[in-house]
Amino acid sequence: MSTIEIVFLGVYFGVLAVLAVYGSHRYRMAYLYYRHKYKLPTPKGTLAVMPRVTIQLPVFNEMYVVERLIDAVCRIEYPADKYEVQVLDDSTDETCGLARACVERWKQKGVDISYIHRNDRSGFKAGALENGLQYAKGEFVAVFDADFVPAPDFLKRTVPFFSDSQVGMVQVRWGHLNREYSILTQAQSIFLDGHFIIEHTARNRSGCFFNFNGTAGIWRRSTIQDAGGWQHDTLTEDLDLSYRAQLKGWQFVFLPEVVSPAEVPVDMNAFKSQQARWAKGSIQTARKLLPTILRSNLPFKVKREAFFHLTNNMAYLLMVLLSLLMPLSMVVRFQHDLYGTLFLDLPFCVAATLSVCFFYIATQRELGLGWWGRIKYLPFLMSLGIGMAINNAKAVLEALVKNETGFTRTPKTGSEGNKVKVVKKAYRGKGGWMPYVELAFGVYFTVAVWFAWDNNVFTSLPFLVLFQMGFLYVGITSFLEGRFSFSTSKSQNADGGDIEAEPAA
Repeated sequence: MSTIEIVFLGVYFGVLAVLAVYGSHRYRMAYLYYRHKYKLPTPKGTLAVMPRVTIQLPVFNEMYVVERLIDAVCRIEYPADKYEVQVLDDSTDETCGLARACVERWKQKGVDISYIHRNDRSGFKAGALENGLQYAKGEFVAVFDADFVPAPDFLKRTVPFFSDSQVGMVQVRWGHLNREYSILTQAQSIFLDGHFIIEHTARNRSGCFFNFNGTAGIWRRSTIQDAGGWQHDTLTEDLDLSYRAQLKGWQFVFLPEVVSPAEVPVDMNAFKSQQARWAKGSIQTARKLLPTILRSNLPFKVKREAFFHLTNNMAYLLMVLLSLLMPLSMVVRFQHDLYGTLFLDLPFCVAATLSVCFFYIATQRELGLGWWGRIKYLPFLMSLGIGMAINNAKAVLEALVKNETGFTRTPKTGSEGNKVKVVKKAYRGKGGWMPYVELAFGVYFTVAVWFAWDNNVFTSLPFLVLFQMGFLYVGITSFLEGRFSFSTSKSQNADGGDIEAEPAA
């Protein structure tokens, strides 16, 4: 073998090794979860007087869900004189009229609710929340995004934990209103279940930092102020504030048994824009805060977990590099009659892929949601994660080179169960040029699959097919949704109103 080929294989195995480390971290999360599973959080005492609470609803162009949100929040059970609602509306479409009218209806029913509209959107969501705090009356501030439907007992189950003066934030688990809509929403729900059930529980109960998820949580107002307030120099203002608050010594509580249902994106391009924002924001937060965390006198376990938590999305850059190298590595070793070395990939791939299977099977089993039946989604989960690599790697790269972009909202459709309403084009995700790159990777792996099959390199086939299917699915779906509605069966009533339609096959 030439020197170039040896270096090439060295780089390939180096990338595999780093990805295996990140993949194996899921085993640690599962270990911490099961070790601390029964360390249930309980309020430290009782509140002599129920505190005043402000619920903030940051909204931007959410005409399909804003009324559902306001209605649900105004039905929350709490003393009327201790409770106010702020609709923080930065919208530029029909949402403004719908929100104003809904606010007026609830105001006439005696709810302390206000409508605050901004025209400039400076600071995006963080700016809206910070602006709302200027007028808020509450000692505690809860936040709900537009697609959430909080339960009436949300405050009754979260506020008591603030009897401990060190508790600065309480986060509840997200539920999924439209899990059954399609295989894509099933996959997203399983991904989010893993994040909340395993990761949040493991981090919180083992004494590590975890984060407010931007919604379905409640803050002590003084904690926000002590940590420096809402800042908009990252796209994940929630993650940023969470780490700054915990660096100040504030304690957080996660309540997995309290569920706040929400909608997951029903089309691929909306899902991709959401994931890109989260990936970019986490790396921006890592650049901003990780040096401070590593220099602090925090315990090693906290620093280690913060490192993996904040840098986890770096794995997408490595995944794209691996995608380029994997087929070429197979060809190089085949040409030099090093077929047996293909088995060297196995330990690394097992560490990276089997950890995914174990992690998400454990999650669904803990939830008791027919976990055995959900195993069938695992190959799709792995393929989808691979297929999203290019989209998320671009976001990570933008964060690393400090390419600033605006806050791109995730369009909501008001979908519940297995139905979704017809939505305007502006409420669908945009594909752009990314699907062409994803399709090119899909074709690249199709050629690699053909080569492996034709030359009896069967040990590589399962992994090559996972990559092939992932890139083709994400690329084709994004391409088609960028040009057509996500359901070919959608239509309108005779009066022009929306009707519900079944998901397209």
